[in-house]
Amino acid sequence: MRGGAERETIDVVAGVIERDGRILITRRRPDAHLAGLWEFPGGKPLPGEPHEQALRRELREELDLHVTIGEPLDVVEWRYPDKHVRLFFFRCSARDEPTPLEAQEIAWVSPAELARYEFPPADATLIERLSRG
Repeated sequence: MRGGAERETIDVVAGVIERDGRILITRRRPDAHLAGLWEFPGGKPLPGEPHEQALRRELREELDLHVTIGEPLDVVEWRYPDKHVRLFFFRCSARDEPTPLEAQEIAWVSPAELARYEFPPADATLIERLSRG
């Protein structure tokens, strides 16, 4: 980039949490980056924290949700004007019902319904794949 050093890549982990044929999505808070868009819940690992452990922690902190982490679904690198992210998506299952601890909206939607929600551009390929089944 001109005028400075290359921005650091931020790793983010996200869970595609499935139950009864539906996928859990959450809406980004008004004060967050990409405010108001829907996303697969997750967050940033702490320094040295393994991705699966970070995802479990983030889902407990944000949704009081305990999950079983399955296989990795996708890794996407994306450059937004203000940051560069590397998203690690994992298939997950949940035993309990999520509680939005950060007052975020949540929804359980069928894979075909995902396209009706506005997600960040970095999620587009995965949403298309999930929508096809």
